[in-house]
Amino acid sequence: MKIATWNVNSIRTRLQHVVDWLIQNPIDVLCMQETKVIDDNFPRSPFEELGYHIYLSGQKSYNGVAIVSLQPLQNISTSFTSILPEISPEFDEQKRVITGVINGMRIVNLYVPNGSAVGSEKYEYKLRWLAMLREYLQTLLASTPNICMCGDFNIALEDKDIHEKVNPENHIMASEPERQALRDILTLGFADAFRKFTSEGGYYSWWDYRAASFHRNLGWRIDHHYLTPNLYELAKSCTIDILPRKLTQPSDHAPVILEL
Repeated sequence: MKIATWNVNSIRTRLQHVVDWLIQNPIDVLCMQETKVIDDNFPRSPFEELGYHIYLSGQKSYNGVAIVSLQPLQNISTSFTSILPEISPEFDEQKRVITGVINGMRIVNLYVPNGSAVGSEKYEYKLRWLAMLREYLQTLLASTPNICMCGDFNIALEDKDIHEKVNPENHIMASEPERQALRDILTLGFADAFRKFTSEGGYYSWWDYRAASFHRNLGWRIDHHYLTPNLYELAKSCTIDILPRKLTQPSDHAPVILEL
C-alpha cells in the first residue's frame, strides 16, 4: 500500500497538478491539506474517474483536509469533538482533521496550525491545538492501535530538517515549545517513517515562494508520516517527490509518499 500526504494549497488551483500526479503515481491513498474549498464545491469528478472514494472536511478559502482512497474507508470522523465530545468546539472551527480506517489501519490526516509568530495569539492556539491532538490520538489508540498519522505539521522537529540559512532559535515552526509539543505526541508510540530510511539533512517538503527558495533548496521538512510500531516495521520506503514543485504555479509543498 502507498499513502501520500500533500499540502496542495488550494485543490481547485492545483487540480490538474494533483490529477496528473495521481495518473503518474497510482497510489492507494492521498491525504491532502489546505484544500480551501467547502465540501459542496470540491472537484469530485476527476478523482472519481480515477476510481477514488472521497472524504472531505473543508471550508471556504482557508484550511480544509481531504482523503481520496481506492478502497472505501470506514469509521470516518472529521473533528476532535467527534472523539472527545467534552472539549471546547473552538478546536473544530477550523477544518484541520479527518480520519478513517482501512484494512485495520487508521489514517489520520492533519493540517496543524502555522502559528504565525512565536508568542502571538495564533502561536498559543497552535500549542493548545497540539495538546488537544495528543489527547485525541491517545483516545484513538485505545480502539485502533495501528495508526498512520500524516499531514502538514508546520513543525521541523530537528535542525537538520531546515536549510542552514535559518536560525531555528525562536523561529516559528522550529521553536522549542512547538518541537516539544510534537515530541510529547510522538511519545504515544509514533516514529518518523522518513527517518527510518534517511538520516541525513538536506531533504525538504516545503519551500517558500519568495527569494527563489526552491531553486536554492532553502526548504523545510514539515510534512510527515508518523507510524505506530507495527506499521513502522512494515514501512518499505518514505520519499519526497520534488517534481511537482518544479511545475508552473505549483503548491509550495511537495508530496511525501509512504510505502507499507
